[in-house]
Amino acid sequence: MANVRRRRQDHRPVEASSLKSKIITWEPSEEFIRNNHVINTPVQTMYIMGDLGPYGKLGHREYEHVLCTIKVDGNGVITVKPDFNGTKGAYRIELDGEKREVWKYTIENASVQVQPEEEEREQHVFRDLYGRHKEYLSGLIGSEFETTLPGTLRLFVNGEIVSAQGYEYDNLYVHFFLELPNQWSSPAFQQLSGVTQTCATKTVGWDNVAYFCYPFTLEMFFTQGDESEDSLPQWPVLYFEVLSLDFWQRYRVEGYGSLVLPASPGLHMLTIPTWRPVELGTVAELRRFFIGGSPELEDITYVRIPSTFKGERLSRFGFRTETTGRVTFRLYCLQQSKAFLETSALRQRMQSVLDRLGGFSQQSSVYNVLEAFQRARRRMQEARESLPQDLISASASTVHQSQEP
Repeated sequence: MANVRRRRQDHRPVEASSLKSKIITWEPSEEFIRNNHVINTPVQTMYIMGDLGPYGKLGHREYEHVLCTIKVDGNGVITVKPDFNGTKGAYRIELDGEKREVWKYTIENASVQVQPEEEEREQHVFRDLYGRHKEYLSGLIGSEFETTLPGTLRLFVNGEIVSAQGYEYDNLYVHFFLELPNQWSSPAFQQLSGVTQTCATKTVGWDNVAYFCYPFTLEMFFTQGDESEDSLPQWPVLYFEVLSLDFWQRYRVEGYGSLVLPASPGLHMLTIPTWRPVELGTVAELRRFFIGGSPELEDITYVRIPSTFKGERLSRFGFRTETTGRVTFRLYCLQQSKAFLETSALRQRMQSVLDRLGGFSQQSSVYNVLEAFQRARRRMQEARESLPQDLISASASTVHQSQEP
């Protein structure tokens, strides 16, 4: 440790020319290793020696042997090597010589047992020390955590656009934005859109892959209303488009896609396929290759159901598309609500939306089952309304007659 302190005090800034040669020591000497590979915690060492020489030859170095090593570090930890014998047998030291003498010795803890008063005082000191350390950690972390209002769900999404692969052109970038349904809101500082850097692709297997590793953070709130008591809420949708950039700084649309944020918390790895609109004929592809540009969507929400659509049926007849590549997302979702604090016994009687969201492990499956059931029920009602009334009454009378004896 003294050598280390001296070496640190003698440290001087080095010139730039000699810095490169002193970064790595290719052939370290034993002294260099001993002075540099040390433990930062200071350690005091005491040795219990034994002079096992024959009678009349005491005091010679070749007859001295280390019987026990005791180390005490700065944290007050005492290390004894070899350990106390206890129930084990005695340690043996066999001397080299004509007589081949064998010495046996034991190591025992001869310290006086601590008195109850001293032990209690020591425990009191430890409790005081641990209490001060706990207060110190509490001061560093803080205890004022922001909580959500009753009837409100907070959703955090730490996302990452990992990669895009399978596209026709190189130098890709992704533009995305988040659409919030009814009863959802976001803080004023929250940005709901973003664009990645332009990334060149590399060949991996049969595909050209562009690795973005672009992180983004989303925070949003769901406020429960009266109309949402009997149905699960609609979750926010992340729309994105993949574009390519050529040598003349012209862009082409490579694909559109959408992603519904997961309804269950935790880690989610999602790979979303994309598509793009196309025109018939080779002229459009030649224009796309030489001039740049391609057919685009005026409203990117047309990927799913447009936000401006208010009718009952959405027709896309005549709209020509082709499948392109796919984009991989990594999402870390976190949900926070006061409804999650309730006990499981009370949760069985709860009927609100936020309470049903408390089932983390079964949330996704419950949501899918209920959504499929609602779609099937709407189709059955539409099919029933489309049938003529006389056919319904005739079928009902037939069923009634078949049940008579």
